[in-house]
Amino acid sequence: MSTATLRVIAPAAADMPRRRVHVCFVAPYAWPVLSGDPNLKVVGGAEVQQAILGRLLAANGYRVSMVTYDFGQPHRVVVDGIEVFKACAEAQGIPVLRFLHPRLTRMWRALREADADIYYQRSAAMWTAVVAEFCRRHGRRSVYAGASDRDFDRGQEQIRYARDRWLYRRGLARVDRIVVQNPYQLATCRQNHGRDGILIPSCYPDPARRASSANERILWVGSMHPYKRPEWLLELAERLPHRRFVLIGGPSIGGERVKAGYYDEIRSRAAGLANVEFTGFLPLAEVERRFDEARLLVSTSVFEGMPNVFLQAWARGVPTVATVDTGAPVNTVVAGVPEAAERIERLFTDRELWAAASADCLDYYRRNHSPQEVLARYARLFEELAR
Repeated sequence: MSTATLRVIAPAAADMPRRRVHVCFVAPYAWPVLSGDPNLKVVGGAEVQQAILGRLLAANGYRVSMVTYDFGQPHRVVVDGIEVFKACAEAQGIPVLRFLHPRLTRMWRALREADADIYYQRSAAMWTAVVAEFCRRHGRRSVYAGASDRDFDRGQEQIRYARDRWLYRRGLARVDRIVVQNPYQLATCRQNHGRDGILIPSCYPDPARRASSANERILWVGSMHPYKRPEWLLELAERLPHRRFVLIGGPSIGGERVKAGYYDEIRSRAAGLANVEFTGFLPLAEVERRFDEARLLVSTSVFEGMPNVFLQAWARGVPTVATVDTGAPVNTVVAGVPEAAERIERLFTDRELWAAASADCLDYYRRNHSPQEVLARYARLFEELAR
């Protein structure tokens, strides 16, 4: 980790004057993303978004903090203007009993120590209830942000234990505001939970490079989970042996259980295809470089919210071909592998079609997902809550 962007905070720093609104991101798994430590192989979409938003707010005059699990970092550090407090390690404590201590006790203590005006938590989890209760007891404001279309579908939330699902729903009913990513989440939040959400698109910083029609690689990026269906990408590679595919992602962690050996099955099958490069887990910075070399991005998921990988692609003018509809008109939605293969071939052989799709993606990104646009929407929300 870079000493240029990380420093230990002395206790007296808690007394520093606030600048505008103080927002605390409650993001247990975000430290690996925020620190950029390549030895911590945890890169989740919700965590990437919170790191992006945290940096964006800090760079624009907000006081920003974050509460994460203990990954071995010092207790209070600053990374890119974000003051990070750590709770316990995820596996710390005695099973069953650790739900209360040290998880709840250490998290509650970290929330108090952060002493923010607004607490922001993203992705369905029992922490939604904890944040909502903490804010009610201490006169602070709470925001829950959806990360997946399943977050607002009762019975479909990606939460393993019934106890945690109950807590999540309780928290969803008690938070001050709910942020959603797309019209589907807006509708299901109202229909299934009786709450009106605020639609604020996900954010991605403007990259330095743009896509080129000379690029040859077709990317697939995500965790190896059955709902993301990486095996469909391998079927595409079998249908299109003259195209080059890159499969990026590590084993799925947290949330729902994944059958033993799933990751190894995908890796073994990919090894048998000459036109597939299987990278396994890559640090976020390395994934960024792979997008600079991409011609297309393929998504084979059953469901998503607004995947960060789509934003990484569109910001460079890389078209997407997907089996999931995110509500974005620039995303080409296909029913299955045969239709995806046909669309991919057209985007390779018809250069004018690719150029038009590339330009549309870039324009859509700038109008909806650029830092300037997202910051303006969050600024209105935070200022209204702070009043």
